[in-house]
Amino acid sequence: MSAIGDLLLALDVRPFAVAAGIVLVLGGIEAVAMLVGFSISDIFGGKEVDTDANGDGLLEGLFLWVNAGRLPLLILLILALGLFSILGFFIQGVAHGVGLTVPAWVAGLLSAAWTVPMVRSCSRFIARILPRDETYAVDEADFVGHVGEVSIGPLDQGLPGKVRLKDVFGNWHSVAARASPESQPLPVGASVLLVDRDAKSFIAISAPADLIAHQQTSRRK
Repeated sequence: MSAIGDLLLALDVRPFAVAAGIVLVLGGIEAVAMLVGFSISDIFGGKEVDTDANGDGLLEGLFLWVNAGRLPLLILLILALGLFSILGFFIQGVAHGVGLTVPAWVAGLLSAAWTVPMVRSCSRFIARILPRDETYAVDEADFVGHVGEVSIGPLDQGLPGKVRLKDVFGNWHSVAARASPESQPLPVGASVLLVDRDAKSFIAISAPADLIAHQQTSRRK
């Protein structure tokens, strides 16, 4: 057996190898499923776990604290397993480098303790850069009156394009939108105001300068 295989099957890193294997399997299944127009995220963690934000339960409170970015459960699971695996291999690598033998359960506890705060920080970062069409904790109707940026366009009176905007909880969304009948085409990168919504998409106009300034101020916070 190869040296890499021996390393991955060693008792002191086996929990981290298993976690890495699960990440690879889930990622591979998701990649294949997306090629045929399906996603396991739709049936497993496509949306957040329904927890009461004001609940007093220990598990609910821990989940809400860890999932600060409000990521779908599948992405959160892959993130947690990936970090647990990386940190575990790192801990054992450092231990071997200085001539120490750390039992797998000790390294697992250390890795898990380190994983929890890192998942919280990473979930916030990923949520900022991950466009999503689903809404979490808000209704899409609430986006009327919000300023967004054209991400796929230009927007005109024909086929809808896409507008990227942030909800009141700081989560990013990508929604379908068209220019209003009185509006000129709105190019990619333009700031737009969503003024209405029909059965197919939102209706957008060029955003007033004061709303754009308010949005830029909010993003700095």
